[in-house]
Amino acid sequence: MNVLQGLILGLIQGLGEFLPISSSGHLLLARFFLGIQNSSADMQASLKVFDILLHVGTLVPVIIVFWKDWMNMLFHPVKNRTLLYLIIASLPTLVVYLAAKKLFPSVNGFSVFDSGWFLGAAFLITALFLLVCDILSSRPRKKSKNMNVIAAIVMGFFQGVGLIPGVSRSGSTILGGVFAELDKKKAARFSFMMSAPAILGSLLMEGKDALEAGYFSSVAIFPTVVGIIAAAVSGFLAIRFMLRIISNISLSWFALYLALIGIAYLLAQLAGFFLFPAFVPPAAAVVV
Repeated sequence: MNVLQGLILGLIQGLGEFLPISSSGHLLLARFFLGIQNSSADMQASLKVFDILLHVGTLVPVIIVFWKDWMNMLFHPVKNRTLLYLIIASLPTLVVYLAAKKLFPSVNGFSVFDSGWFLGAAFLITALFLLVCDILSSRPRKKSKNMNVIAAIVMGFFQGVGLIPGVSRSGSTILGGVFAELDKKKAARFSFMMSAPAILGSLLMEGKDALEAGYFSSVAIFPTVVGIIAAAVSGFLAIRFMLRIISNISLSWFALYLALIGIAYLLAQLAGFFLFPAFVPPAAAVVV
């Protein structure tokens, strides 16, 4: 991987993590077009670590943008229940993650989607989620609820669904919040803060696996550093942008974009486009 590729992937990660378009899905797309997705085993190992570190890059803007919230919840954990809700929201995500590993043990759970065979369909799922979110949020209601245990559980479950590449984590969790009767802005704020424990959990679990497998030794240092910085900067801009416009903009515009690229991807698969894999799960993942 060279510096330009690292920069491009870092920008995509930062924007896609907080815009409801799926960072993991767009990273896969970018790697296809950059010619590094279907590469050597060493490159695949390097990309695995690179993705983990890019997520750490997007943790930085979450800490910066919400630093007052973090300080308040840490110093006043009884009065400010946000930390408790973040812990509660992480539990359904963990259950979904472990259930996937149990269902697809031979391909390590959600790694069943890593080849990109399901990417087009996943983009369409996100488009549907965003349309439903707009429909629910447009319905008249007496008053938007504040964050609560039920909302945390629902958003945690949707975050688990968002582990599929192409299904937006932020889009899914915002839908979960709106489904639990939060307004879009409250749901978005909590969704963005939810990314912090999710990233830390991924770093601990996937980072541990990568370290034990010796993948870190294959990482190109300079492109990785450039990618992390790009992810942090673009992530900061994406968070500020979404918090500013989410109450006044229809998510249907993001849905339209995702529907178009999802349909285009599926058509390319049907046509046998050489860059994309066929719409077939890995043979090892098929349960007989």
